[in-house]
Amino acid sequence: MNKELRVAIIQTELVWENPEENRRLLSDKIDAIIANVDLIVLPEMFTSGFTMNPSSVAENMEGNTIVWLKEKAKEMQAVIMGSLVISENNNFYNRMVCVEPSGAITTYDKRHTFTLAGEHKVYTAGTEKVIFNYKGWKICPLVCYDLRFPVWARNTEDYDLLIYVANWPKVRVNAWDALLKARAIENMTYCIGVNRVGLDGNNHEYSGHSAAYDVLGNRMDNLTENQDATAIVVLEKEEITKYREKLNFLNDRDDFNLKE
Repeated sequence: MNKELRVAIIQTELVWENPEENRRLLSDKIDAIIANVDLIVLPEMFTSGFTMNPSSVAENMEGNTIVWLKEKAKEMQAVIMGSLVISENNNFYNRMVCVEPSGAITTYDKRHTFTLAGEHKVYTAGTEKVIFNYKGWKICPLVCYDLRFPVWARNTEDYDLLIYVANWPKVRVNAWDALLKARAIENMTYCIGVNRVGLDGNNHEYSGHSAAYDVLGNRMDNLTENQDATAIVVLEKEEITKYREKLNFLNDRDDFNLKE
């Protein structure tokens, strides 16, 4: 088990509906990470931006982007994760993929499709909450709109790290800031949110506000608004244990069952 987990947060612009160009640009950003890291996190729909035209960018789980992710994860000896449009069984999914250096892949399909943008009309919602283990850390991957639904993120599994990837627009970024911090505090976990910057093909503006919070809700990164940059944060397992044992907040959580 690693006592520390080093996480690289890539806050970046995305090229609209152009997977090849986005892979090229993200390769440059990943290659520029000179520190040893365990996890590299990319934004939501990192090959395309938040598109409602899935057929123009969709790939399968043997496609070019998955091959690229496996190559980069092996090269960096780090998990690389982010979401992209996947076509499977005649459905489109906004799928988070978490690719390990070994080539092992954990996937999570976004449960809460964004009805305001019509995402529910073109993408199939996921039904399963996913926790994966890497170097002794239990990690829960979620996607964008999931952030507004605390029951889905509730830490009933004693996970160590909650990660959201997003295309969260500037006009509602105050909610993003508040809810990321809240998810860390209420779940006694590290919480990282990775959002894009720039304009998309629908002229929606994104200002970033990617952030990492510790179990008490303290900000850990140094990213600024609209900054196209990479930040590295170091998470410490001992900090989780110390505050969970001292405060015992998770011991008082409610029991509940989710219904489909």
